[in-house]
Amino acid sequence: MSFSFDTKNELCRLPVQKLCCARAEAYGILLYCNTFSSTEVRIVTENPNFAARLPKLFKRAFNLQFDRQPEPPRPNGTAPGGSAGEPPGKMVFQITDRKKLDHIINLLGYDPRQHLVLHVNFGMLEEECCRASFLRGIFFAGGSITDPMKRYHLELTTFHLQASRELEVLLRECGYPPKSVARNSSFVTYFKQSDQIEDFLTLIGAPVAAMKIMSAKLEKDLRNSVNRRLNCDSANLDKAVEAAQEQMEAIRRLRTAGLLEQLPDKLQLTAALRLENPELTLSELAEEFDPPVTKSCLNHRLRKIMELAKDL
Repeated sequence: MSFSFDTKNELCRLPVQKLCCARAEAYGILLYCNTFSSTEVRIVTENPNFAARLPKLFKRAFNLQFDRQPEPPRPNGTAPGGSAGEPPGKMVFQITDRKKLDHIINLLGYDPRQHLVLHVNFGMLEEECCRASFLRGIFFAGGSITDPMKRYHLELTTFHLQASRELEVLLRECGYPPKSVARNSSFVTYFKQSDQIEDFLTLIGAPVAAMKIMSAKLEKDLRNSVNRRLNCDSANLDKAVEAAQEQMEAIRRLRTAGLLEQLPDKLQLTAALRLENPELTLSELAEEFDPPVTKSCLNHRLRKIMELAKDL
């Protein structure tokens, strides 16, 4: 199952209780569903849990039943076969009765006698619980979210330009400034920031999905931190190996020139230990002395050897 599917399943477990919230959720679904006009309501879904929620929601919100709806989901939660004229797995809910449509349009604050231009009726969304329910309905009908282990992306898609613009205003008022884009004949409002997606999901009633995004982000951050550290350690190791090679080359030049035996005893000992331990870092090589010397002292001796070799 996709992350979107799991998130919508989580939302479907929320009860349908308060009339105002049920109506706000149904309103969001209608604005972002396949068809909402003065002649037809048509909602198509592949999610059996959402399909089971829709009749109860519309009964509570508008006190009516769909004129056409699929068979009830099977007991194991799988969807029945596709509705007539639809591919397998697609479930269609439809209202074409004019009285039912006029009733819905009137309750949502539109005039059934006028041409229906869909926009957001903010008068229905004055309460915070109703705004959350409205956004949940929008996500049910037009929302999708990418697996957070891949990337952070949540989008809400509708065919109604005015509704999309006013949704953006509503989201900004809620503290979640989205981005928007026109895609073919649809209008998309989307988020790409993980914290905004987490807050949005928590608001509409999907805290488990929000926590999964947080966990994915922590896992990514940890993995990136480990990779950065490994890269840093690898770079430091490369530098240490390169420095050791330069030091041994300098020592060999001094020995070839017959000057190594003329060096002070401390420098001769340093040269001998470096040749014997080409793989050791400065800190590790300093421990090989008896008694051990400091890293700074060892570094000073090796620089002196390289300076002498440079003069050759």
